[in-house]
Amino acid sequence: MKTLVRILTTSILVLLISHFMDGVDVDSFTTSLLVAIVLGLLNIFIKPILVLFTLPITFFTLGLFLLIINGLIIIICDKIVGGFDVDNFFTALLFSIILSVSQSLVNLFLGKK
Repeated sequence: MKTLVRILTTSILVLLISHFMDGVDVDSFTTSLLVAIVLGLLNIFIKPILVLFTLPITFFTLGLFLLIINGLIIIICDKIVGGFDVDNFFTALLFSIILSVSQSLVNLFLGKK
């Protein structure tokens, strides 16, 4: 049940952020739902591999390289999901930061850890 709520809140946030942010386009709620599912799967399977391979860079940048990895995850999601378009890497980076902060705020509001 937690996973379903998390996917629904992420899809709503993706739709809201794309509505207010230039450079990110989402066709419909179904597309944002698919984006939330693909982002979740990419974060489960691909992100740990990327973090492991870039561990020295992440260590030397004091963790700031993880923002680059999050931007790459958004770009990969853009390539996988049709109807979800991100203009460039910096837009994907900003989108990932806004999405992460808004997810944290929603989880704080809902009382989740």
